[in-house]
Amino acid sequence: LRHQFLESEQDMRDRHDYVDLIDVPDSYNGPRLQFPLTCTDIDLLLEAFKEQQVLHAHYVLEVLFETKKVLKQMPNFTHVQTSPSKELTICGDLHGKLDDLFMIFYKNGLPSESNPYVFNGDFVDRGKYSIEILMILCVSFLVYPNDLHLNRGNHEDFMMNLRYGFTKEILHKYKLHGKKILQILEELYAWLPIGTIVDNEILVIHGGISETTDLNLLHRVERNKMKSVLIPPMETNRDYDTDSKHNNVGVTFNAHGRIKTNGSPIEHLPKHEWEQVVTIFSASNYYEEGSNRGAYIKLCSGTAPRFFQYQVTKATCFQPLRQRVYTMESSAIKILKERVISRKSDLTRAFQLQDHRRSGKLSLSQWAFCMENILGLNLPWRSLSSNLVNIDKNGNVEYMSSFQNIHIEKPVQEAHSTLVETLYRYRSDLEIIFNAIDTDHSGLISMEEFRAMWKLFSSHYNVLIDDSQVNKLANVMDLNKDGSIDFHEFLKAFYVVHRYEGLMKPDVTNLV
Repeated sequence: LRHQFLESEQDMRDRHDYVDLIDVPDSYNGPRLQFPLTCTDIDLLLEAFKEQQVLHAHYVLEVLFETKKVLKQMPNFTHVQTSPSKELTICGDLHGKLDDLFMIFYKNGLPSESNPYVFNGDFVDRGKYSIEILMILCVSFLVYPNDLHLNRGNHEDFMMNLRYGFTKEILHKYKLHGKKILQILEELYAWLPIGTIVDNEILVIHGGISETTDLNLLHRVERNKMKSVLIPPMETNRDYDTDSKHNNVGVTFNAHGRIKTNGSPIEHLPKHEWEQVVTIFSASNYYEEGSNRGAYIKLCSGTAPRFFQYQVTKATCFQPLRQRVYTMESSAIKILKERVISRKSDLTRAFQLQDHRRSGKLSLSQWAFCMENILGLNLPWRSLSSNLVNIDKNGNVEYMSSFQNIHIEKPVQEAHSTLVETLYRYRSDLEIIFNAIDTDHSGLISMEEFRAMWKLFSSHYNVLIDDSQVNKLANVMDLNKDGSIDFHEFLKAFYVVHRYEGLMKPDVTNLV
């Protein structure tokens, strides 16, 4: 209790220091929130964000502090009851796609006491409007704390935000107070509930269910200690194995699921009676325009779930199913080709080891074996071969055609291909390490810091690259010879160029 009291005092001091001291100038023409919040503030936000206005940092921080205060009082699992007059709407990943949230509210109505919602995590990252979605959800939660429920997803995680864009979005939109917003977000994430239990028979959770899942144990987990799933707390095993026959259970937030049982209280069900799973994903056009629809579910006790689909982009709403599938498959093939080109040197060696006659050709089975072994992907390579390689009339694969119409652009022609491929393959991981080192978010890194970062990366991932090659590349990238390089520009110097047959139009995929 004393610890909680001291923590609460610290929160109050932080709130005073970082909210009360931030003035909102008269020139600010965005929404002005009034605390305690009401449904009027929800309307204000929606209208402002439709006009692409940015909420002032003062209000962002105030909403985050208030949301964290309420979340800290909540259990790991929220219990919700439905009735014929009070259906519950379940929404999946939104990933910063604000138009999808607007579409859901347009079709299904705004949150209210008679129209409750569960948002099942992954509100942020990837899309351009993650902070806007988070603000709408948090304000709605504060207005209707018993009727709008927020679960933690794997992207409600500061380490994931570094990789997938939300950190950049915050620092771009809130240049002066962005760091403090990120700090409070990190604390808020840790207090988000793990899941929601509906009518004591449906579990809504942003995580997979295994043979060892124990809900009684998950009720007791100190969720606030899980700052990032990428950096689990050291005391995890000690804290989680008390009075449990399943000592290997961990908390994960890395999938999307909803489980329905036969009606028995789910805490008491044997594991073999986890039966029916539905994955719900609410971000339409996720891969690219026209690739997929979004969806939400409506639940009511005693009736079957009802599913609703939508697609925001007007130009593709009426695309036939075959065209939508083609768009999605084309996007997937493009991503797969980039994975292939990032291992070109390793694949070439593997192909040549199998090609005893030095004919430049392999059987389809040999080619598939190399692809699966080097890439570590258990895919139907035979079926995919027609999209990836040239096959002669005898059914043999011209294996170097695996790399046709695509290459990684080199910023320095003298750089070894192996180094270039490694930098491309691990670009996201390198950026995370860099962001951890770059505490002032300047984007600049000294040559010494670069070498230290590379050693850390090399030892952690067991990647053996000649240091002299890395040093040579870094020296060339130090354009003004001041001993430092713009690391983000360094990463952007490595990009994939696609050339499509027929059109021969280059398509560039940047690293970051």
